[in-house]
Amino acid sequence: MSEFGFDLIATDGAARRGRVTTAHGQIDTPAFMPVGTAGTVKAMLPQSVAGTGAQIVLGNTYHLMLRPGAERVQKLGGLHKFMDWPGPILTDSGGFQVMSLAEIRKITEDGVRFRSHIDGSYHTLTPERSIEIQNLLDADITMAFDECTPYPATEKQARDSMELSMRWAKRSKEAFEDRPGYGLFGIVQGSTFENQRLESAQALQDIGFHGYAVGGLAVGEGQQLMFDTLDYTCPALPADKPHYLMGVGKPGDIVGAVARGIDMFDCVLPTRSGRNGQAWTRRGPVNVKNARHAEDPRPLDAECPCPACTQFSRAYLNHLVKAGEILAMMLVTWHNLTYYQQLMADLRSAIEGGTFEAYVAQFNALQAEGDIEPL
Repeated sequence: MSEFGFDLIATDGAARRGRVTTAHGQIDTPAFMPVGTAGTVKAMLPQSVAGTGAQIVLGNTYHLMLRPGAERVQKLGGLHKFMDWPGPILTDSGGFQVMSLAEIRKITEDGVRFRSHIDGSYHTLTPERSIEIQNLLDADITMAFDECTPYPATEKQARDSMELSMRWAKRSKEAFEDRPGYGLFGIVQGSTFENQRLESAQALQDIGFHGYAVGGLAVGEGQQLMFDTLDYTCPALPADKPHYLMGVGKPGDIVGAVARGIDMFDCVLPTRSGRNGQAWTRRGPVNVKNARHAEDPRPLDAECPCPACTQFSRAYLNHLVKAGEILAMMLVTWHNLTYYQQLMADLRSAIEGGTFEAYVAQFNALQAEGDIEPL
């Protein structure tokens, strides 16, 4: 089995083209990871997800520990076999979900005690238990347990949260079982305070991880503040390790973050939007349920290879969404994931070809033009 590793293939400015090697395969970066929170990418079959070009999916510790249970997944052969996804899997440690449970959880030095949103039962999640669960799931990339600092936060609140996450990061590293092909990522916190972000990045490097994530962004601070934070955080991360921006995002967010040195992304946006009739395209978002599409025989995007675009018209998609048909969720989700993977492939090609700046200009111009006019 290959060792877990990261190869930097090309750069163009701060943008990076690389490849991550894991126990279950390689990941070309920049990469977008479809979110399979509970062991499924919603409205998609695993082979359909792979068909979009995705090489890795994301699962979630919090949700899978509650249902069906990590021990049960391990008993049934691990998450790869359980969900029929043979490629790499990254598992979120549960830190973000813990933040969102503010009304039903209590944070201590040891970890977090919370009530299940499913049945109200009490559970405790510590760094050690989070790592154990991710190991039981057989995640190729395990995330250190952290507290995702909410926004806005005072400087003291952010510091207390960041320093707690750094102590938990050390415990996560100590609990991690180092196996060939499996990696552990630390998570940089510190809200939007530069000194805290730099301290956090250094603390994680002192501990030593296979990769470095930037957490606590895309939580309400706005795009420009997120970019400003990345401007000083990314240069503080090791160049020979993958950089992962958690929970991002819209296509423009991704392009801007790649320009600043980010390699990996995940977000529920393309699948959540797909279930609500919003399509993401080269010309920006398109609301499929709008009346302007009701008699349009053209495809959603003539250049997209997904089934929604190659087999069906805008008029049909509009009908499905308005009728509340399950097929609408499937097709628009399929399209969105295809578009996101095409975007990542285009970014990789532009970086390798030394044309990244020109690609970004073209991307922005098309987004500004907006959707094609109705017939």
